Amino acid sequence: MRVDLFDFDLPTDNIALRPAKPRDAARFLVADGTAPLADRIVRDLPEVLRAGDVLVFNDTRVIPAQLEGRRGEARIGATLHKRLDLRRWQAFVRNGKRLKVGDRIAFPADVEAIAQERWEDGSWTLAFQGEEPVEILLERAGRMPLPPYIAGKRDTDEADKSDYQTMFAREKGAVAAPTAALHFTPELVERLDAAGIGRETLTLHVGAGTFLPVKADDTTEHQMHSEWGRIDAATADRLNAVRAAGGRIIAVGTTSLRLLESATGEDGVVRPFEGDTAIFITPGYRFKAIDGLMTNFHLPKSTLFMLVSALMGLEKMQAVYAHAIANGYRFYSYGDSSLLLPSQGG
Repeated sequence: MRVDLFDFDLPTDNIALRPAKPRDAARFLVADGTAPLADRIVRDLPEVLRAGDVLVFNDTRVIPAQLEGRRGEARIGATLHKRLDLRRWQAFVRNGKRLKVGDRIAFPADVEAIAQERWEDGSWTLAFQGEEPVEILLERAGRMPLPPYIAGKRDTDEADKSDYQTMFAREKGAVAAPTAALHFTPELVERLDAAGIGRETLTLHVGAGTFLPVKADDTTEHQMHSEWGRIDAATADRLNAVRAAGGRIIAVGTTSLRLLESATGEDGVVRPFEGDTAIFITPGYRFKAIDGLMTNFHLPKSTLFMLVSALMGLEKMQAVYAHAIANGYRFYSYGDSSLLLPSQGG
């Protein structure tokens, strides 16, 4: 499909630079099949879902993966993207053309990395030096990797250390937050439990590739970056039991959705999964694992807007986004939320 079909105009005033306080006070646009769009707030979620439904969260934890350093006199910026092994990460590098294989990059707090290999997409393999775990080095030298559309408008600060982390964050390894889950609070979770709405978790370490623009003119020419994820056998069994009992599986965020779809066969059975996925979902895709999606509002011409258009239909999502923009919904990582429930059979 032509990428420009997924374009739309978004006023800059609709881009959120800070999250709602409290988190579950964010606005919540419900698109339920052919029913009229409903303007709610996130804390209404227990009333919108039904007993027996299950929400699936991503428990990845964002690491301080944004680094600023020097190679000689050249300033080098690095955003870690994907772990390769204990000491090596693939990274998107600002001013990367100033690097050559073997160069040593000096970051703050005595943290150093060697530029080992340049990838075809311009990213680099960085090998961190020393014996301390890389996570410890990043805590010293790195900062939270806010998305470019926020970082370009303000500096990262102390509040982002907690604001850009979900209450479910446990497994360190993401360089971007699974932002749909940023809206949840312990109080909201208690009310979901009381309403008979279940919860499951999986792990997908979100990479910085989620923010990369689609530069191709056609979706068939776009190359997705891979991300590592895991669903254990017990979780897969429980999700299959939910479906068998007539409950709905609602992915909280596109990261949860992509891993669930990667782990599910054509027979609709969720299976244990551990490894990389580079799944790219565009209109025409047949969803196997999920019955709905809770998600924020995404960039024009992004792979994520393509994904929600695959779920709901492009024309429907154009109407959803037109409503959101006209009614002042806040977009992107710190923005408002939506619940997308496709019509049965579609």
